[in-house]
Amino acid sequence: MEWVISFLLLAGLFFLLVGSIGLLRLQDVYSRMHATTKGSTLGIAGILLAFLFYLRYLEIASGLKEIILIFFFFLTAPAGAHMIARAAYWTGVELWHGTVTDELKEEREDWS
Repeated sequence: MEWVISFLLLAGLFFLLVGSIGLLRLQDVYSRMHATTKGSTLGIAGILLAFLFYLRYLEIASGLKEIILIFFFFLTAPAGAHMIARAAYWTGVELWHGTVTDELKEEREDWS
């Protein structure tokens, strides 16, 4: 059980590290938001799962709170990031110059 807990902790920390590096290295706000949202969602899920297994290993709690936390984090983090990205797009935050497609460009021109 200790190996499973250690693996989940390391996996969670890995995803948090990759998300942090993505925040520093990627070109525009949209790519950075994608990296941080993905990294934090998977990182927190790994850490909470490790905590869940640790509590079950010690027979302290059932782990229901951790499962609910993971569910709500998977539900709210991507939705929040999507709303922030849409707000950034509609307020005029520029895309990276190497962006291939802009599917909302026509809507944005009609809106302006």
